[in-house]
Amino acid sequence: MLVERGLGVMNVELVSEAYAIAANYLRRSGAMPDTLVTNERLLAIIIKLLQHGEFNKIRLANKAIARFEDQSEAKAFA
Repeated sequence: MLVERGLGVMNVELVSEAYAIAANYLRRSGAMPDTLVTNERLLAIIIKLLQHGEFNKIRLANKAIARFEDQSEAKAFA
C-alpha cells in the first residue's frame, strides 16, 4: 500500500511506527474511532510530513496528531 503511494521501502517502517503512535493516542483520546481499519486521513498527514523532510517517528506522530486534531476542530466549526 505505501509503496504504491510512492514511498520507498525504507520508509514503510517509519510510517508504520509513527502511525501506530499517533493512532493509539487519537483512539484513546476519542478523536478517532477505535477500529482496526487504517484512517486514511491520518496516514495522508504522516506521508505528507515525511515528504516534507520529517524523519523522526516521534515528531512525525506528534505533528500528525496536532494536524489531525486541528482538521477535526475545523470541521466541527464549519
